Amino acid sequence: MRFPYGLQILGLVAALQATAADWPRFLGMTLDSTSPETGLIERVPEGGLPVVFDRETGTGYAPPSLVGNRLYLFHRLRTEEILEAWETPSAKLLWKHTQPTRYRDPYGYNDGPRCAPLIADDRVITFGAEGLLTCIDKTTGRRLWQRDTAKDFKVPEAFFGVGSGPLLESGRLLVMVGGQPDSTVVAFDLKEGRTLWESVGSKNWTGRPMLGWPGDRTVAWQEWDKTASYASLIPSIIKGERVVHALTRQGLVVLNPTNGAVHFSRWFRAQVNESVNATTPLVFGEDVLISSAYYRSGSVLLRPHSSLSQFTEVWKGTGLEMHWSQPIKLGGYLYGFSGRNEPDALFRCVDYATGKIAWERIERWAPHSSEQPPVFGRGSLLLADGRLFALGEGGLLGLFRPNAEQCEELGRWQVPSLKFPCWAGPVLSDGRLYIKSERRLVCLDVRHTK
Repeated sequence: MRFPYGLQILGLVAALQATAADWPRFLGMTLDSTSPETGLIERVPEGGLPVVFDRETGTGYAPPSLVGNRLYLFHRLRTEEILEAWETPSAKLLWKHTQPTRYRDPYGYNDGPRCAPLIADDRVITFGAEGLLTCIDKTTGRRLWQRDTAKDFKVPEAFFGVGSGPLLESGRLLVMVGGQPDSTVVAFDLKEGRTLWESVGSKNWTGRPMLGWPGDRTVAWQEWDKTASYASLIPSIIKGERVVHALTRQGLVVLNPTNGAVHFSRWFRAQVNESVNATTPLVFGEDVLISSAYYRSGSVLLRPHSSLSQFTEVWKGTGLEMHWSQPIKLGGYLYGFSGRNEPDALFRCVDYATGKIAWERIERWAPHSSEQPPVFGRGSLLLADGRLFALGEGGLLGLFRPNAEQCEELGRWQVPSLKFPCWAGPVLSDGRLYIKSERRLVCLDVRHTK
């Protein structure tokens, strides 16, 4: 069972009041797409896996969240964003909460929510595509409070709507709002929704070196620029202190979660304006790995030096170019689907210490050439029971044994009802795997049977 070092000490798992089988937020209990569950399948049978349920849903990219026998799904039907509570495994609807939405994706992608629900104590937090931050009673579905972050803060229009998941940290709800000039990250009171602090923007970025850009350029802050990214916030402990990592549009910021003070800022942004940071940082011990698939940004592994304000670049390279999914670290290696677009997709194993590629397998395909391509493309991974569950972007389900010597596949199955795009990461709870496309949610029994 692998927990990030910071989470072990912080006790954040206990704070979310969840059991080992729960998946109460984006990336799961440990914020790294890892589950402690065992007794799972050792291969994917040729004929597929038992289907517990297969349901049509509204549109959206948000994966579900689960605690106990309750599943919470955030999606959109027509002109409403909807949070539903289902009983599992029956998929019986218990309640739903609706709120109006007028969001339209400017690039033609779907108009539904991007952020998974956050289950925090007796509440469920949603963050809609237009920036509506809503707190809902977990048992009844009653709205407790709501903040319209687009109105309450000066937020430039995002490329693809709002997509950074909130974080519960020490009783505070931390959200990458994306406000100008210094409200990229905002802390809210969980009980009432009051603003506790605002941070990140002009004050910490102005004059910082624009690493990787030509010349000796430094940041000249523009109040029209977007500041939020599609990467979620992640906590850890560095030098004995609680911190939160925020990979914003401009780059990585390390924050004090109690007051928003900025310890460290490191520019990490593609030179082309039409680009985003979308992969949540991977924290391991005091290290933090950041990655992007846009215009050869690649990955950077950072390690704190003598203080919270000083980090050393362990390595930088394009061995991993993660678009939105997080790589999985196991032993001394990273496993992930690298590449920005369909023709770029590669499944790679990378040496964690050096960033060098140990092996790779081609997963590319021609854009829009098939609703169910025979490759994983820019897939997503989940680690459980010593194996990697892979969900391809066209609904191809695979199982791999982590092996730094070679790619070792343990079977695959095209889930019949799933079609491109399947961009929400897989979710595991109580021996059941939940996988999603834009408009379907499928639950599979992945428990091992003799």
